[in-house]
Amino acid sequence: MINAPHYSAKGVKRAEAYALPAELFDGTVNEDVLHQAVKSFLGNQRQGTHKVKTRAEVSGGGRKPYKQKGTGRARQGSNRAPHWRGGGVAFGPSPRSYRTELPKKVRQLARRSALNARAREGMLHVIETVAFQAPKTQELLGLLAKLSLEGVKTLILTDGSKPAVYLSARNVPHLTVLPFADASAYDILRADALVIEGTAFGGEAEVEETEAAPKAKKSAAKKKAAPTTESE
Repeated sequence: MINAPHYSAKGVKRAEAYALPAELFDGTVNEDVLHQAVKSFLGNQRQGTHKVKTRAEVSGGGRKPYKQKGTGRARQGSNRAPHWRGGGVAFGPSPRSYRTELPKKVRQLARRSALNARAREGMLHVIETVAFQAPKTQELLGLLAKLSLEGVKTLILTDGSKPAVYLSARNVPHLTVLPFADASAYDILRADALVIEGTAFGGEAEVEETEAAPKAKKSAAKKKAAPTTESE
């Protein structure tokens, strides 16, 4: 079991550490999968609109620069060849797509590996809740200072969308706020420290319980429907 420092909503450190859920934190960090996830994420951000002109696309060059023989120079057929000034580019970039799609299970494994990496480094902090009635940048910075994260590149993962928290951190260069469910492996690795709301983990546990409940009902229904035999 992996533990993380636990803080109250006001930034007071709890005496007992927070036991991270075993479904997400098993201590395994798959570096190969992390590399695939980061490479895929960055490639998907590229537009791929780079383009240079080849010798066929550069204007001009249709006339032979000078006669074939008698000049003492090397023979040339066009002044738009790649080795000429103003000529086309050989083997230059052309428009292409850098997009790659990773399987869902690979993305999930990369996300878990990124979380485990930060937890093993001791840079994952669990806070009860982060909530503001209105955007308060100074209050958010004061809260992070109590967590010894002043000036540290930090990713705050909230339980669902919280506009007030997002607006509080929007004009701070080293802070990023995302819902816990929306954070990718790249988002987690890009930050030096993580601050996660404890209720964000509880949401996932509730989903797993609600998915397992119907199976129990079906098994109970089968037991009721089973015929009973009486001994004579």
